[in-house]
Amino acid sequence: MQSMLPLVDELVVVVGDSDDGTLEAVENLKSKNPKIKVYQSVWDQSLFDNGKIFSQQTNLALSYVNKSAEWAIHLQSDEFLHEDDYDKLIASMEKYKDEKGILGLMLRQKYFYGDYWHTNPYAGRRLLRIVRANGTVESVGDSSGFARKADGQYIGKEQRNLWRYADGWLYHYGFVNDPKKLQEKIRAKAELYHQGGASSEDFKKIAAKEYFPENMEIMKPFRGTHPKVMREKVNGFPVIYSYPSRWLNPRFYKYIFQHGFKG
Repeated sequence: MQSMLPLVDELVVVVGDSDDGTLEAVENLKSKNPKIKVYQSVWDQSLFDNGKIFSQQTNLALSYVNKSAEWAIHLQSDEFLHEDDYDKLIASMEKYKDEKGILGLMLRQKYFYGDYWHTNPYAGRRLLRIVRANGTVESVGDSSGFARKADGQYIGKEQRNLWRYADGWLYHYGFVNDPKKLQEKIRAKAELYHQGGASSEDFKKIAAKEYFPENMEIMKPFRGTHPKVMREKVNGFPVIYSYPSRWLNPRFYKYIFQHGFKG
């Protein structure tokens, strides 16, 4: 939330009926910034399958956005924007503001993996995170993407007539945590995506006490800076994974042969 506040005229937050202190934390942040508008909702458990509850909640938030707005920025709780990109993102939104056929702006993604010093260039290379605020698009699936509301056309990488790249990056930290916390996340995902039953892919991960991300030794090292609001957390995170250069690892070249080189 704090990473997007400087970019928006208002920040709409829809808080579900949890008892984990989320509402109190959001209200505390709201007390320090009048841009924040808080709305409460009750999650419909019939929408848990395949994570549809997330798109339903996203669309609820979009319905609260001021109707005079040109663009809406959608971030999930593990996604951040970097202050170094603010001016470029604003320029991108201004550039395409009057091209009404452009329904959204895609952000290239830095997908951090395992820790704050490795990224996975093969995971989610781009995400639509800036969309028209006039009701012409809606969140679909588990809120990872959007579609044109009139006909349900998904706005993906093949539909280049419907979107353009924004000049800026999305910093995604959903797969950064200690191994026990990552395992707990996989279990929670099973609850929200599979009506309490794990998929075959997740079963072994849930049974384990810890989860260590695969292929860490061939992931791309990150040597840039993190968004300011993340730096304290980054500095306090222990070094769990330490490997020689991936360019000296034969498995890296085997992976490239199988999947191509993506960074």
